[in-house]
Amino acid sequence: QVQLVESGGGLVQSGGSLRLSCAASGFTFSTRAMTWVRQAPGKGLEWVSTIYNTADRATYRSSVQGRFTISRDNAKKTLYLQMNDLKPDDTAIYYCALDTDRRVRGQGTQVTVSS
Repeated sequence: QVQLVESGGGLVQSGGSLRLSCAASGFTFSTRAMTWVRQAPGKGLEWVSTIYNTADRATYRSSVQGRFTISRDNAKKTLYLQMNDLKPDDTAIYYCALDTDRRVRGQGTQVTVSS
C-alpha cells in the first residue's frame, strides 16, 4: 500500500532554514505529481507546493514563493521541501501527499518557527 514518511521538521528561529524529506513506497513514485500541504494549529489543511513527475515544473502558494523549493529524486523515491527564511506563520505540521488525492499523505512532521 502507499506509504509516505515525512522527516526533517524541528524548531527554528525566524529567518532560519529546514529541509523536509518524504520517503515514498508502495506506488510508482516517478509517475506521480507530489504535493506538500500543511496544517497550522486550529486551521484547515493548506496547499504549499506541487511538483510534477518529471520535476520540470513546480508551483507554490504565494506566501512561500521565493523562500521554499520543492524537489524530488525519483531514483530514491524521495520528495523534498527546502524552506529558507522561515517565518512564524510557517509554523504547522507539514505533510507530503499524492497530488491527485491529498487524503493520501503521511503522518506529518512538525515545523515550529519562533519569533
